[in-house]
Amino acid sequence: MKAVVFQEDAETEMLEAAAYYEAQQGDLGRDFSLRCRTLRDPDFSLLWANVRNSNLTRGFPDDATCAAYLTKLRWPEGFVCPSCGTVGTPWQANNGRLICPFCRTRMTVSTGTIFDKTRTPLTTWFEAAWHVCTAKNGMSAKTLERTIGTKYRVAWTMLQRFRVAMVDAERKPLTGRVEVDETFVGGVERGGKRGRGAVKSIVAIAVELKEPKGFGRVRLRHIPDASGASLIPFVNDVIAPGSIVQTDGWSGYNGLDSKQYTRNVIVQSSSGNPAHVSMPGVHRIASLLKRWILGTHQGCVVPEHLQSYLEEFTFRFNRRTSSSRGLLFRRLLERAIATGPVTESDVTNGYDWS
Repeated sequence: MKAVVFQEDAETEMLEAAAYYEAQQGDLGRDFSLRCRTLRDPDFSLLWANVRNSNLTRGFPDDATCAAYLTKLRWPEGFVCPSCGTVGTPWQANNGRLICPFCRTRMTVSTGTIFDKTRTPLTTWFEAAWHVCTAKNGMSAKTLERTIGTKYRVAWTMLQRFRVAMVDAERKPLTGRVEVDETFVGGVERGGKRGRGAVKSIVAIAVELKEPKGFGRVRLRHIPDASGASLIPFVNDVIAPGSIVQTDGWSGYNGLDSKQYTRNVIVQSSSGNPAHVSMPGVHRIASLLKRWILGTHQGCVVPEHLQSYLEEFTFRFNRRTSSSRGLLFRRLLERAIATGPVTESDVTNGYDWS
């Protein structure tokens, strides 16, 4: 598909976009082209935003279409009652409700998912999921509020629910050679301690190293301190036995089970190389994480919600090579219907990730 090179002049840009979209989208594009050429609407950004979302709107024009898509994702082999577990064909009731013919349980396709009892239309949920997946660096709640036209609290809660859904409880642990270290996330604090004694949020990082170069998957966790009591459980939870764990000389890793892991210690002070050279993986992840928090979220991430943002970063980084945003959109919705109900009160003061 030929790239569009827009001119600085807003009207020229609008006309070129109209012509391009007319050539690509047929009748729908001609309608948009006519609006651009006749109205000369100065608010081009709004028109172009509508055009960019037109494919999603055409694919999911109403809640019924969205519910049908969720039904295929949730029950690809046929309806299974979440109450009695019976396989069969449900009875169709009013307002899109389903009735199990065996236990008579009334439900919707969103029952028992993060969409459970939501008053927000499914079309809005789908639009939010699409923007979350297609935006390279994600979206803050304020940006999502302006994009989909909801209140800030609604946009914020939707994002928090999606972040919970991004975690696959059955995801496989990291394998091979894995770098592990900690970093510190927080605002500028003057006059305080530096390093591992600082009063900031500590994030443990584990990243797979590929041969001859490159990185694999990543795992992040907000931990209370850098002691062995916090670091050892993190390593045991996210790294498969038999892997090579590469750390610095910090004593917090001394308790690693030598029967499960082969530990490769790099003492920074005697290595002769800067930290980002001797342990490039964790420092690259730490840099990208802090840049993402400062850029997309303007640094406004409080410790109570930090783990939720870490899970979104993990979801994005581990799927960075995906060439299909549509597939990523599908994966997010699959996770959304596989995740249990998440209420607003569950995420208001920080989701319980234990």
